[in-house]
Amino acid sequence: MPNELIVSAPLRHSRESGNPAADRPKRRLWTPAFAAVTITFLIGLASLFLSPIAAADTIYVSNEKDNTITVVDGAKLEPVKTIPVGQRPRGILLSKDAKSLYICASDSDHIEVLDLASDKIVRTLPSGTDPEFFALDPSGKLLYVANEDDNLVTIVDLTRGAVLTEIPVGVEPEGMGVSPDGKFLVNTSETTNMAHVIDTAERKVVANILVDSRPRRAEWTADGAQFWVSAEVGGTVSVIDVKKRQIVKRITFAVPGVPTEAIQPVGIAITKDRKLAFVALGPANRVAVIDAQSYEVLRYLLVGQRVWSLAFSPDQSRLYTTNGVSNDISVIDVGAQKVVKSIPVGQSPWGVVSRP
Repeated sequence: MPNELIVSAPLRHSRESGNPAADRPKRRLWTPAFAAVTITFLIGLASLFLSPIAAADTIYVSNEKDNTITVVDGAKLEPVKTIPVGQRPRGILLSKDAKSLYICASDSDHIEVLDLASDKIVRTLPSGTDPEFFALDPSGKLLYVANEDDNLVTIVDLTRGAVLTEIPVGVEPEGMGVSPDGKFLVNTSETTNMAHVIDTAERKVVANILVDSRPRRAEWTADGAQFWVSAEVGGTVSVIDVKKRQIVKRITFAVPGVPTEAIQPVGIAITKDRKLAFVALGPANRVAVIDAQSYEVLRYLLVGQRVWSLAFSPDQSRLYTTNGVSNDISVIDVGAQKVVKSIPVGQSPWGVVSRP
């Protein structure tokens, strides 16, 4: 038979012919079925060696109810350490050199600086009352802090450890996003339902853009052409053109089987190439995957309960989500657009960052 491998069975002498070779029974080993199994095995073996190397990043998660930071090993995708910090840690940010972690200790009314070599709090910074969320200036020298109770944005000089000024904004400020060039800051006020555009040189509000109810986050695109604002109660994301200072698109969501009122957009993450955007939908327990050019919702990924904040790994191959009710984080493979693991952390995880 063509394309078959013929081998002989063990040698057995033939009484009839007297020729051992003449009487060997033949066995066909290289059959189509055998070939298919072999090829499948070889492909699987190749994929094992050619698959991407596990990320070597370290993930930090703030847990607002047990006053801790959970450290997760990005290679093993396992928690490795729990660090006690101030009261009700929420927003967290890496320093420009990625050697320190800034922590909004909301109920302690200050910002803590965690040294990532020693895993110890080495400094506290003034912040105004109830710091909830903040943004780091691209220079790495200034922090812009939202003070929810005082309706202020506080600018903190990191070198001096002092407040430079306070800027009045709307009621219940939370979202903070600074432009890639550092020239503009966007703050969202939850009760005023506005995105306030602040000129960072003049340190004053230069535009107010009305968005949908209870805006939570403001995320800039890497090219500085847009910023996206999530509205938790309004259930939308507003895409705002920076030059026009106008909304160019309102993205809405509809998750099969989930009530409309449970779809509450909060965290936003946009890839550097502006091809994809991800939006955390709160109690809907989903992350929306969006084509960032057409604004079409491509799919919804099921994650943990009350998904809140989002952060990419340094190479943007993964996206991490904090799930405040299920007390875990979800790991999303960005290329495959699927959830690959859930990792337990502390109570009510809120903020998340990743460093190389």
